[in-house]
Amino acid sequence: MERRRSRDSAPRPAESPEKPQLWLFPCDAGLQRALLRKPEETRQMCCSRRRLAVLERGGAGVEVHLLPAGGDGARKPKYVKLGKKMQIHSMDQGEDHMLILSSEGKPFEYNYNIENARFQSILQEKSIIQIACGDYHSLALSKGGELFAWGQNLDGQLGVGSTCPSTPVPQTVEHLAGVPLVQISAGEAHSMALSMSGKVYSWGRNGCGQLGLGHTEKQDSPSLIEALDNQRIEFLSCGGSHTALLTQDGLLFTFGAGKYGQLGHNSKQNELKPCLVTKLIGNRVTQIACGRWHTLAYVSDLGKVFSFGFGKQGQLGNCGKHNQLIPLPMKLSSNEELIFESDSPRKELIMVAGGNQSILLWIQKGNSYVNLRRKILILSERTVQRWIADVATKQWQNTKREIREIFSSPACLTGSFLKERLAGETTSVLSDLSKARNIFNELHKKEWITNMITTSLKDNLLQSLPFHSPHKEALEVFLLLPECPVMHDCNNWESLVVPFAKIISKMSDQSSKVLEEYWTTLQESSFRNLIQMFKSAIDSQMHYWVESDENNCHLKALLEILKKLHKANQIKYQLPEDIFKIDILPVWLNFYGEAYRRSCYKADLNTSADVQHCVIFSHFPFVFNSLSKIKLLYADSLLKIQERRIRVSMSLAGILQQEEVDFALAPTFNLRVRRKYLIEDVLNQLSQVENEDLRRELWVSFSGENGYNKGGVRAEFFYCLFEEMAKPEYEMFTYPEEASCMWFPIRPKFEEKRYFFFGVLCGLALFNCNVVNIPFPLALFKKLLGQMPSLEDLIELSPILGKSLQALLDDEGSDFGEVLYIHFNIHWDKSDTELIPNGNCIVVDQTNKKDYVSKCVDYIFNISVKTVYDEFERGFYKVCNKEIIEFFHPEELKHVIIGNTDYDWETFEKSAIYEQGYHSSHPTIVMFWEALHKLTLEDKKKFLMFLTGTDRLQMGDLKKMQITFCCPENVNEKDPIRAQTCFSILYLPKYSTPERVEEALQVAINNSRGFG
Repeated sequence: MERRRSRDSAPRPAESPEKPQLWLFPCDAGLQRALLRKPEETRQMCCSRRRLAVLERGGAGVEVHLLPAGGDGARKPKYVKLGKKMQIHSMDQGEDHMLILSSEGKPFEYNYNIENARFQSILQEKSIIQIACGDYHSLALSKGGELFAWGQNLDGQLGVGSTCPSTPVPQTVEHLAGVPLVQISAGEAHSMALSMSGKVYSWGRNGCGQLGLGHTEKQDSPSLIEALDNQRIEFLSCGGSHTALLTQDGLLFTFGAGKYGQLGHNSKQNELKPCLVTKLIGNRVTQIACGRWHTLAYVSDLGKVFSFGFGKQGQLGNCGKHNQLIPLPMKLSSNEELIFESDSPRKELIMVAGGNQSILLWIQKGNSYVNLRRKILILSERTVQRWIADVATKQWQNTKREIREIFSSPACLTGSFLKERLAGETTSVLSDLSKARNIFNELHKKEWITNMITTSLKDNLLQSLPFHSPHKEALEVFLLLPECPVMHDCNNWESLVVPFAKIISKMSDQSSKVLEEYWTTLQESSFRNLIQMFKSAIDSQMHYWVESDENNCHLKALLEILKKLHKANQIKYQLPEDIFKIDILPVWLNFYGEAYRRSCYKADLNTSADVQHCVIFSHFPFVFNSLSKIKLLYADSLLKIQERRIRVSMSLAGILQQEEVDFALAPTFNLRVRRKYLIEDVLNQLSQVENEDLRRELWVSFSGENGYNKGGVRAEFFYCLFEEMAKPEYEMFTYPEEASCMWFPIRPKFEEKRYFFFGVLCGLALFNCNVVNIPFPLALFKKLLGQMPSLEDLIELSPILGKSLQALLDDEGSDFGEVLYIHFNIHWDKSDTELIPNGNCIVVDQTNKKDYVSKCVDYIFNISVKTVYDEFERGFYKVCNKEIIEFFHPEELKHVIIGNTDYDWETFEKSAIYEQGYHSSHPTIVMFWEALHKLTLEDKKKFLMFLTGTDRLQMGDLKKMQITFCCPENVNEKDPIRAQTCFSILYLPKYSTPERVEEALQVAINNSRGFG
């Protein structure tokens, strides 16, 4: 240690370099002599306004000195101790009480106001690692990361809410549950906590802004200090009504009361937010301590302690009794600064700032004083290796206890995997999920460890998850758990995953929002892992399904979380929708079965035994594939048809009044049309029933042909009808470019009502399970689902115009406007239109081109066709159930309405059924398939038209559709091929030559229209 001598009297350290050296400000010779009698035995000091407590190094007892000590320091100190066999680890004190922590982690409280007081035990069932005292309240941090508070609560300093003015019984600070804390501190009536990730939480009295929250309202629960510019805080200290924070980079921030200059900002003003002490910039501060109205800061590189604030008692070491508004080095005399060895390898400086006292202790680094802050229990790679190696050793019981403690505590688990974060670094997820995954997988190799982890999670951790917490740090555990292999074990879905899902479902709106935002910051692998965990749990549950309230509740909880993840995927990841599909659910729901019919229109998904299967679908359609949605759509149609039939039966039985039996109650809707006047006949009959309920089974017959047929005849009816109405020469729709999609015209040739009927016909086709060839772009199906078409949709409808607009957006030339010279107008459907008022005079340039393109898209898809499109949509939803249609994505809706032409002819042949003497190797069958495969694609489509009534297929139908071959006994080689379109039955005579087969096949495909 370096110091300069002078003739001024000043506190002198003990001469031995091996002994602790002590400075007191203000100096009291008698007190100093008393403290230096056995300096090597000093373990800790703490100072309040009225008392200085000194803990012996061995931890046997505490020596309490009254302050001020008096002229000669002759007052006899009071000595207090624990039992004979108990040692004290650390201590702190308030105005009237002392809190000590035993070496075994048990806290005891001592009340100075009680004569012959004894230490009172508290929290004996917990292992405590840190303690802190305010004037009249206390804090204690457990090894498992729980924070407890008790004492006075008039200003909310306990952080447990405002329900009680005080409590002698320690209460859990629930608001910080799950946050891995590394330090706690208490001021006069406010409290602070520092987390392992460097975040600071404050609560209690705030009249001077000592909570650093930007206001002066007291807080009865912990709040995160957000105004720290991403600084990582390493240490905090509470004064009476001010607070100091020390960053990882050695910067000092202060806030709160500034009346005496204790903030060091060259001002007496209060600061409501953390404010950097600029006078110390350039000097790395390594230690801080706050007294009631003053502050100390140690710059180890300089070996100097800086002080500022209230100095009337001489506590600033400024050789006087005056206040300081800025940090200045402490002095031994007017011209002698107190300087310590900046590079000393053996010594450590300890600073203590009490009420009106400053104490500097220069001690050996081996002294246990420098290691008073114990940490919560966390898991490290070294710990993992020790656990794995500890089987059958003497330490095994301790290992098992550690496993239980860590995997029972959200705070310990989160604290185990925090990333190393530098000051200024901004990361959303604080945990190293990759590291967690690796460690969990390593532990999973040991079955006994896996079993202990599973039990700890089930019995303890899940019950203590901080689902109510608004703090991101606390919610990190919800990201860590899905990385643990036991959460993916099919045997643990009910004991672990379901409770986990239910806890997430119980989150407050604020906590849920934080977690969902967290999900959008995960790496894709972790996000997929999260989805898979809940999917696997549903799959496991379905394999052992028993209808019960409990199982229904389990399923709902799991699906609710998948719904939240689906939303997160739409926001961030855009992973394929198939990742959410659960194949077993459609089988379980059985849309055509009794369960569906019983439950289809019940209003709520609850835990009653009659679980609403279709409502599960309506709440969670994203877990179902397109085929399942189609089944639900058709099942809905069948249900309505069945309900109508029941009502008709009831009326005929006299249960309903006869006058209730009218057209609207008829179970079918019958159309009889002429092929030559197909459109006119259809529109005429639709106009007669425009106001009726058309959600009925459609029966169609063609004049002069066989009677009604609900299968092939209906399929051919829709095929022929839409073929005619969609023709360019019919002029009901416009085709912007040759062979492109069709769209609604700006100036329609037909009255608006015809578009309404066109929508009705599209709805009837879908309601009756038929596909139709209407070459609309995807934009139509987006609009039906309430979504806005985009430029990509315009490129599909009009490639030339769409691509030119895209090129316009891509052009970054500075002379863009002058070269292209485009104005805010558009030429569309043989018309020129201004997109904005006076658009012909406004040039499109770099500043407004996005707006121009947006207005072009909006005009084409919305503004110009609003009237006719609205009529079409009104007609479509007159027949179809909008609530079910909205389950579809635009691409799915397009496929279900217009079908597809994804023909798989090999599968079609392999799946054929043979009856009445036919088999796959029969000569006629072999010749038939050879002849069919020789046909062109267009002729093959004609054959499908002959067989089924349409050449378009529903999603995946050709792979599932089975042609059935029959040979009636009364036919011969001269007879033609016939088909029963309802059931895809082909009546094939036993032709004997390939030529005859080919001839008959040509006759069939060229006469594929008509019945009879």
